[in-house]
Amino acid sequence: MTENTWDPSKPILEIENLSISFFTRLREIPAVMDFSCSVMAGEAMGLVGESGCGKSTVALAVMRDLGKNGKIVAGSIKFKGRDLTNMDDEELRHIRGSEIAMIYQEPMASLNPAMKIGAQLAEVPMIHSGMSKDEAWKLARQIVADVRLPDPDRIINAYPHQLSGGQQQRIVIAMALMAKPALLILDEPTTALDVTVEAGIVDLVKELGEKYGTSMLFISHNLGLVMDVCDRICVMYSGEAVETGNVVEVFDKMRHPYTQALFRSIPLPGADKNARPLISIPGNFPLPHERPPGCNFGPRCDYFEKGRCDAADIPMDPVPGGDRHGSRCLRWTEIDWDAPPAKRAVKQKAPIGEVVLRMEDLRKYYDVATGAFGGGEKKVVKANETLSFEAREGETLAIVGESGCGKSTFAKVLMGLETATSGSIMLFDENVQSTPIQKRNTDTVSSVQMVFQNPFDTLNPSMNVGRQIIRALEIFKHGNSDAERHARMLELLDLVKLPRAFADRMPRQLSGGQKQRVGIARAFAGGAKVVVADEPVSALDVSVQAAVTDLLMDIQRENRTTLLFISHDLSIVRYLSDRVMVMYLGHVVEMGTTDQVFQPPYHPYTEALLSAVPIADTKITRKRIVLEGDIPSAMNPPPGCPFQTRCRWKSQVPGGLCDREMPPVQVLEGGHNIKCHLSAEILASMEPVIKMAAE
Repeated sequence: MTENTWDPSKPILEIENLSISFFTRLREIPAVMDFSCSVMAGEAMGLVGESGCGKSTVALAVMRDLGKNGKIVAGSIKFKGRDLTNMDDEELRHIRGSEIAMIYQEPMASLNPAMKIGAQLAEVPMIHSGMSKDEAWKLARQIVADVRLPDPDRIINAYPHQLSGGQQQRIVIAMALMAKPALLILDEPTTALDVTVEAGIVDLVKELGEKYGTSMLFISHNLGLVMDVCDRICVMYSGEAVETGNVVEVFDKMRHPYTQALFRSIPLPGADKNARPLISIPGNFPLPHERPPGCNFGPRCDYFEKGRCDAADIPMDPVPGGDRHGSRCLRWTEIDWDAPPAKRAVKQKAPIGEVVLRMEDLRKYYDVATGAFGGGEKKVVKANETLSFEAREGETLAIVGESGCGKSTFAKVLMGLETATSGSIMLFDENVQSTPIQKRNTDTVSSVQMVFQNPFDTLNPSMNVGRQIIRALEIFKHGNSDAERHARMLELLDLVKLPRAFADRMPRQLSGGQKQRVGIARAFAGGAKVVVADEPVSALDVSVQAAVTDLLMDIQRENRTTLLFISHDLSIVRYLSDRVMVMYLGHVVEMGTTDQVFQPPYHPYTEALLSAVPIADTKITRKRIVLEGDIPSAMNPPPGCPFQTRCRWKSQVPGGLCDREMPPVQVLEGGHNIKCHLSAEILASMEPVIKMAAE
C-alpha cells in the first residue's frame, strides 16, 4: 500500500502484537512482548509506566532505531498503512524527520554545540524538502516565533550553550516541527525542566499539535502531564500494555490492578502523610529475564489468585461500553474498584519541638569574571539575599522554587560546603555561618547531613553497600569496635527497610530506589538531627517515590529529625511538609504553613507555581497562569521587586513601585509572610488556583 492510498479514517500509527528483544552474549532479553496500540490522525496517545517497562523501546522501534542488539522479533508497526518493519534504510530515511519526528528527554543530545540555532533548524527543510537556504532561514525564524521564544532574531544567531534548558527544549520542538511531521514522538520531553517551564512547553505542544494536525505519542511517567496533553492512554508494565483507553475513562474507571496501584502511590490533593498516607507498590519490578509465569504484575498484586493468574499468558480483554478500553487482567470483572484500600496505615502526627536551626539575614554572593580565561570585569552573582527562617525539631520545612532561585546554594552554605558572605546560621546555639566543613567538629558534621538528588552519583561503585555505611560510621567515630559498627550498619539497613543481605551487594546490583535508601542510611549513620534532602525523589519512579518519602517520614517520627526538603514538585511538598518557604532569585518571597501557602492569599509567584503543577485528577480544575520568560540572571537582577518582570499583578500596584523598590515582608494572619507590594485587600481577594470540580 502506498502512502497516497492511506485512508485518514484509519489509524495513522497501528502497532500490532509487537515483540522486541535485545540480544547479549549470554541471552536474549525480551524488552517488549505482544504490545498493541493505535493512534488516529490528530490524536495524542500517552504511554505511561515505570522505568524499564519498555516505553522508550516502543518509541525507538517506531523510529527503527534499536541499535545493533535490538531486534523486532514479532508483530508489525504500520504508519499510514505501510509496515515500517519491512522497510529498507532508503525508505526509512524519507520517513524519519519528515513524516515521523522524535523529541528526546535531553535537549543537548539533539543540538550541535558548534552550529548556530538558525543553521540547525534550516538544515531540516533543506535536507527533507529541498528548500532553498533563504527560504529555510525564513521558516526557521517563523518557527522560533511559533514556539514562543523571545527575540527570534537573536535566538537564531545564538549557539545552544547561550540558551537556558527550557529554551533549548523549545528549539528541539521547533526542529521536530520544521518538516511538519504527521507523527511526533515525545520521550519525557519535560523531565529535566522546571514546572513553570514545563507548563509553557505542554501548552505549546498541545497548541502546535492542533495547529499542524500532528498526531502524538507522548511518553511520560507523570500521569498529570498525560492528562493535560493526551486524549488516550496506554499503561505499560514490564514490557506489556496492561490497560488502554480514553484518558478520562482510565483515570475514573480504571480496570487493572497496576493502574490502581500507580494512582494510590501518587500524592493527589487529599493525601496526607498522617491521616491518608500513600500506598507504595510492594516488591520490585521484575528484570526482563526473570518475569513470573502468567501475569507479570502477579507477585505485586493485591488480587493475585494462585493457579489462575500464573497459569498462562493473559490476553488484553475489551471492557464493554468503553471507548476502545481494554485490560490485561483475568479478574477485572470480579474486583470492587470503588472499595477503599485495605492496607492504609494511619500514622501519628509527630510533635514539633524547639528551634534547632535559625538563619538570619543570610547572604551568599559569588565574584565572577565576565571575560574569557578569567579576565574582564568582575561581577557579583547574588545567589542568596537576606534569607531568614527557622526550623524546629521534628518538622519538615519544604524549600521550593525554580532552578536558579538559590535553593541549592543555601543548602551548600548550611552544609559548610560554601561559607556565607554575611548573616548568621545558628545550629543548636552555635554560629556555623563562616565555618567550612573541614573546620567543623565531628558532632556538627554528623548532626547535619544531606541526601542528594541523584543516588547514582553518591555511592562508590567499587565498594559494597555495607562498607559504604561502615565508612560513614568510622568518620563519625561511632562505636568502639568493628563488630559494633557492623551491628549498627545492619540496624541502619533495617531503618531504611532494606534486607540485611544487601550489605554484600555492589551499587550496580541495586535499583534507583534501593540506592537512594542506601544514601539515606548513610546520612543517618551519625545520628543526624538536621537532614537536607535536595530533590531526593525526583529521579525515582512514582511507586518508589511513595516508598522513599514515607520512609523519610517514618525515620523523622522515630528520630525527631528536622527535614529540609528541597523540591520543585509541589504535589510531594503539599503531601509531606509542615511549612513551606518559596524562593525566587535568592529571596524568600513567601513563607507559611502548608495550608497557608496552598490557599489564597498567594504571592503572585506562588500562584503561578501552583497553577503549573499537573494533577492527575479529573475532578480538579486549575487556573492556568503561564509565566512568560525565564528567571532573570542573578548577576543582573531587575531593580525593585525581583519578580516584577514576570508578574501578572504588577499593574495593580500604583506609581511604578514594583520597578523601584524592594517589597516589604507583609505578615498576615497566623504568621503567613508574603514579600509583595500588593495591598492586603488585593491579596485577600485572590481566588484559589486549584478547585474541586464540584465547587
